[in-house]
Amino acid sequence: MTSSRRTFLKNSAVAVAATALMPKNLFAEPAKMQRVGLQLYSVRDAMSKEPLPTLKKLADMGYTQVEHANYIDRKFYGWSAKDFKKVLDDLGLQMPSGHTVMLPSHWDPATNDFTDAWKATVEDAAYMGQKFVISPWMDEKVRHDTELLKRTMDQFNKSGELCQKYNMKFGYHNHDFEFTTMVGDIRLFDYIMQNTDPDKVSQQLDIGNMYGRENNAISLLQKYPGRFVSMHVKDEIKSATKTEGTGYESTILGKGVLPVKETLKVAKNIGGTVYLIIEQESYQGIDPLECVKIDLQTMKKWGY
Repeated sequence: MTSSRRTFLKNSAVAVAATALMPKNLFAEPAKMQRVGLQLYSVRDAMSKEPLPTLKKLADMGYTQVEHANYIDRKFYGWSAKDFKKVLDDLGLQMPSGHTVMLPSHWDPATNDFTDAWKATVEDAAYMGQKFVISPWMDEKVRHDTELLKRTMDQFNKSGELCQKYNMKFGYHNHDFEFTTMVGDIRLFDYIMQNTDPDKVSQQLDIGNMYGRENNAISLLQKYPGRFVSMHVKDEIKSATKTEGTGYESTILGKGVLPVKETLKVAKNIGGTVYLIIEQESYQGIDPLECVKIDLQTMKKWGY
């Protein structure tokens, strides 16, 4: 998790245990179809400067699905929902999910309902054909206020109910703090899992953000089978410059320390994971567009 990503989210709202010791069927190839997409934050600078040419380049690379990380004042990267849908349709791209931070202020206690701003978020997501409306952040004040955290979990479940009306699900995306913040005697991550309704709230497991805090994504897939319909696929390396956070940064798939291939197989088999969203936030001097091109090629080599 880069500091720039943290700043972006705030402003806009080592390996696992040896696989030989695990059951052999854990890594069996199931039949469920999986879809590979790209989190557009991976090419954030290009999307900011030249969104249309950038999307065309992604489509030319072979991407068929994207996940947005820019929804401001009912616009995606400056486009209305209607216009952005046409842009994606013309390029043969679909957007099954998107990131929009849910805040406590999106719930109005006076009306006992969501604010118009959050209702618009859900409506626009449905218009875009999304399957998931994902909140990728939790304010620090929520994490450390037990009563506010309880209300937020209730808000998550209610958002799930709202999304269900549009045949979507609400989702939450982890970073690293969920594995270091304690709620009583359990980790915040487990608290979220235990206090959200699986039928209403899906979890998007980011296997890179957690590395350096909770290094075993496979154990989480085992502990909460079927809960991770979506996954952010990343690889990580020890950062040469970053000292804050986990000390790791993302890199091209297959070049880092994460057992990504093994994790993907377990996710497919027992995690219920259908949507595999590539995200790379650090590039080690390589052009971001070249990075995500190689990432997609790697996923194809792995059989996805």
